Amino acid sequence: MSSSIASTRFSFLDRSRTREGYDGPQALRDTVALAGTVEALGYHRFWVSEHHGVPGIAGSAPTVLAAAVAAATSTIRVGTGGVMLPNHQPFVVAEQFGVLASLFPGRIDMGLGRSAGFTDGIRRALGRDKQDAQTFAGQLAELLGWLDGTQQAHPQVHARPAEGLHVPPYVLATGEGAAVAAAAGLPLVVGDLRGRDRLLRAVEAYRGGFQPSAWGRDPYVIVAGTVAVAGSEAEARRLLAPEAWSMAYSRTHGSFPPLLPAERIEASAMTEKERALFEDGLRGHLAGTEDMVRAGLEEVIGETGADEILVTTSTHDREALADSMRRLARIAGLG
Repeated sequence: MSSSIASTRFSFLDRSRTREGYDGPQALRDTVALAGTVEALGYHRFWVSEHHGVPGIAGSAPTVLAAAVAAATSTIRVGTGGVMLPNHQPFVVAEQFGVLASLFPGRIDMGLGRSAGFTDGIRRALGRDKQDAQTFAGQLAELLGWLDGTQQAHPQVHARPAEGLHVPPYVLATGEGAAVAAAAGLPLVVGDLRGRDRLLRAVEAYRGGFQPSAWGRDPYVIVAGTVAVAGSEAEARRLLAPEAWSMAYSRTHGSFPPLLPAERIEASAMTEKERALFEDGLRGHLAGTEDMVRAGLEEVIGETGADEILVTTSTHDREALADSMRRLARIAGLG
């Protein structure tokens, strides 16, 4: 194991993807069960995501799901990757994380993003507008003010039990997220591994613009992406196939289907466009045997200087996913 891998933290983000034969409620239960596996393997954090009205994804209430994950585990850090702040009132978000941090002290992370709904219809249902994402920096400042007691927008109002609690915030680098994280002096979560040039530009801009704050004295970079480790390249490809096909399908049919078994996908007929999108979706990830992924990790960490790798792999075969996480834990020297 290289010194760069040994000095890097490894964590996991589960998006609660639905699978053929397993509905949304089962996807949420699978997320909670996977958290136990990830904790036992020695990973640093387990995060859950927020998606509203997206077919194929059950994770719509990340703070609720994070509570279930934290209750089912005992040592791993638990958080959100992330709560999409434009969809919510910062005051309510502060209260929710205050409750989580009170129930599970020292284990809760507050990952925050700036997306505002998936479609116009969903944004209307949320009572939000696409332009709300442009005020993310102000929303973030208000949220942090509720936690440290410095907010002035609502005099004599306090977020209880959040005020005074230390709930570490993280910013997801969507759009201008990297600049916002740097200006606020917060850790940055950036991905994905497939857009390496764009990733490196975001990391460079973040480090160059970082302003030390009460929340962080130095830049901290978490690089997110798909990692699939198996006994052979072919087995690793099968791990990637369900998500690659789901993305290809969404771009040709307009909606995300449940993840299909890899063997179903490999046996299915595809149009020329579907095949091209599917094959493209298989490229650029850290995937293959342990030796291959180890080499890929050394390259990514060397290029980005990442402090942490956040694995975001989704697939139909949960046993194969758990095996991939075990192999990655071995590469990383976790225990």
